[in-house]
Amino acid sequence: MENHLITSIISATIICGTPLIIVAIGTLVAEKSGVLNLGAEGMMSVGAVAAFAVAFSGGSPLLAVLAGMAAGCAMSLLFGFLTLTMLANQVASGLALAIFGVGLSAFIGKPFESAPIGIVPPIPIPVLADIPVIGPALFNHQSLVYFSWLLVGAVIWFLYRSRWGLVLRAVGESPSAAHSVGYKVIALRYAAVAFGGAMAGVGGAFMSVYYTPLWAEGMVAGRGWIALALVVFATWRPLRVVLGAYLFGGVMISQLFVQGSGLKLDVPAQFLSALPYAATIIVLVVISRNANTIRLNSPVSLGQPFRADS
Repeated sequence: MENHLITSIISATIICGTPLIIVAIGTLVAEKSGVLNLGAEGMMSVGAVAAFAVAFSGGSPLLAVLAGMAAGCAMSLLFGFLTLTMLANQVASGLALAIFGVGLSAFIGKPFESAPIGIVPPIPIPVLADIPVIGPALFNHQSLVYFSWLLVGAVIWFLYRSRWGLVLRAVGESPSAAHSVGYKVIALRYAAVAFGGAMAGVGGAFMSVYYTPLWAEGMVAGRGWIALALVVFATWRPLRVVLGAYLFGGVMISQLFVQGSGLKLDVPAQFLSALPYAATIIVLVVISRNANTIRLNSPVSLGQPFRADS
C-alpha cells in the first residue's frame, strides 16, 4: 500500500472518530456522577444546527463551536431540571430529550438545508507534521481534533488525579455518603450533566462545521447512540472510549473506501453503511464480555434519583 494512501486512511479514521470521542467523554463524566442521560443524539443535533447557523451567518468557527456548546448545555440543563430537581425518570427523560432534540434541529435547520459554508482549514503542528507518513496523518488536523486529545487527557487527570474528580466519583458511587459529609450532590450532578451536554454540542458542531460543512436533517446519523454505547462497553474508562471511537472511524472509512473503489460486490450499499455500527458494537461487546468487570466499574448510583432531604 502506498504511503499517501496509508496517511489518508489514518487521517480519515481520526477525523471520523473525533465527534464520538468528544461526546462519549462528556457522557462518561455525567455518568460518573450517577446521572444517566440518553439524550446525546438530540443534544448533538441541536448543537450541530446552532453551530451551523452561526457559521452560516458569518461567525468564526470558534463562535460556531461556542454556539453548539451553549445549545447542548441548554438541552442538558433542561434534562437536569426534569431529573435532578423534579426527580423525573432519567431513562424516559433522556429518550424524550433525544427525540425532541432531533425534531427541534430539523425544524430550526430547515432554512439552512444544503447551504454550504467555508471549509475550516487544518492546523499543521510545526516539525511533527513533517514526519513522513504519520506526521500528516496525526499532526495536520482541524483544531477540534487536537481538542479531543486534550479533552481526554484533562478528563483522565480530573477524574483520577484531582480532589474534585474523586468527589464526583464518590457522588456517583454513594450520593448519600457524599451528602452526609457536606458535599452538594445536586449541584455537582448539575455541573456534570451540563459538561456532558456542552461536549455533545461540540460534537454536533464538529459534524456540521468541520466534518461536513453543511447542514442536512439527520446528519448526526446515530453517532449520539454510538457514543452512549461506547461509554458502557468501554466500562467507563476514557482510553477504551478512544479505542472504540477510532475503531468505529476505521470501519466507517473502510466501507466508504470499498464503496468508492468501484469494486462490484453483490452486497446492498445499505448493508455496507450499517457495518461500522454493527462492527463497533460487536467488538466492544467482546471486549466487555466479562459482566463482573462492567459491574465493578459501573457507578453504583447510575440512573438512581437523589433527594437531599432523604
